[in-house]
Amino acid sequence: MAASTPYTISWNLTQRCNQRCAHCYLSAFPGASAAEELSTEECFRVVDEIAEVNPDVLLILTGGEPLLRTDLFDLGGYAADKGFTVVLGTNGFLLKQQHAKAMRQSGIQGASISLDSTDPARHDAFRRLPGAWRGAIQATEVLRAEGLPFSLHMSVIEWNVEEIPAMIDLARDLGARVLNLFFLVRTGRGEGLVDITPAQYERILTDVARAQGVGSDDGSADDPWGAAVGRAGEMLIRAKCAPFFRRILYELDPASPLLKNFSEGSCPAGRHYCRIMPDGDVTACPYMPVVAGNLRRIPFGTLWRDALLFTDLRGGRLGGRCGACEFAKVCGGCRCRAYATYGDYLAEDPACVYQPGTYGGRVIELAADQTFGIAAEPTLTWTTEAEARLKRVPGFARGMVIRVVEREARARELGVVTAELMQEVRQRMVGRFPWFAGR
Repeated sequence: MAASTPYTISWNLTQRCNQRCAHCYLSAFPGASAAEELSTEECFRVVDEIAEVNPDVLLILTGGEPLLRTDLFDLGGYAADKGFTVVLGTNGFLLKQQHAKAMRQSGIQGASISLDSTDPARHDAFRRLPGAWRGAIQATEVLRAEGLPFSLHMSVIEWNVEEIPAMIDLARDLGARVLNLFFLVRTGRGEGLVDITPAQYERILTDVARAQGVGSDDGSADDPWGAAVGRAGEMLIRAKCAPFFRRILYELDPASPLLKNFSEGSCPAGRHYCRIMPDGDVTACPYMPVVAGNLRRIPFGTLWRDALLFTDLRGGRLGGRCGACEFAKVCGGCRCRAYATYGDYLAEDPACVYQPGTYGGRVIELAADQTFGIAAEPTLTWTTEAEARLKRVPGFARGMVIRVVEREARARELGVVTAELMQEVRQRMVGRFPWFAGR
């Protein structure tokens, strides 16, 4: 089987952290040992190995708290010089003006800030650090002042699920490009937390879709939470670790632009995504503790191509309802939640309520212009400026951008794609695809 392309890599640079969050998959904590962390030179070598497999990768430098690595901006700059799209994942507490300037100078393009509640006291208690909420808010202000885009990450758990509408409003008002709702996978320190029910998933994800204008065909859909809150505006809301969100989107509107994702289902673990741990262990996802191999012993390219974990996830037969589901190529279920629940990463996703058969057993597939990760070469002439702009689009989305922009050019009977045309298309796409912003 030909190896899939790794489009996104999340790199836990350290287990050290200034917080001790109740849900942390890495069980990070203050005072964690740095003895087994990959050295700066080892990290440079790994970046080189990744570049041999995909020089256009989206690299997320995170932790623990990545700002505790003194070589963070050296690593980010090295990866950016290779052509990677580099961003930070941080709790924001330590992020100050000098860090934002160092991000820009090193080529790091933005950051994701963790914010789990609109209530400062609840966020601080969950993160086990007084002032954590205020620190996260100040980080967004620092990034905005430096002109760096940011997203917010909300870990959705039983105690904060009803805050989602208010969090949408807060994230939008703070200027976030994206609000990522990370639904619970019980692993690491979060193993004992209580997840929401499948029925709650269905209701909440339907409301999240409608908050972004999907399926709003009557008055009630305009305000799914029964109050004048939860309006996304131009901000994108993404449901992480809940790939059946795409099934819900399809049922509300098969043509929704929010359906755009990878071709083999929206859980990219082991197919287009992996995680590097502080000591060089590689897993399919931060929420799956199964180790594919270690980068101190195996080059990244070899591990990505040949590791049994990855070949299983790419070609293994899904079990239970996921294996029989019409939406297997649209959704595919969360492989990490399956493992956390059953000890089998090919088992069904227990958080989904859908019973296969509603669509007659016909496997549902989406068109190429709704699919990330499908390569496409330009068929029209592109100006030098347009080509340069295209190269700054992350590799996983580049084929889609080519198809969308060239379709627009043909509709206007243009034989050449210009930077100006890309800018016009960008204005329409940026609200739904923030990686196209600033390109």
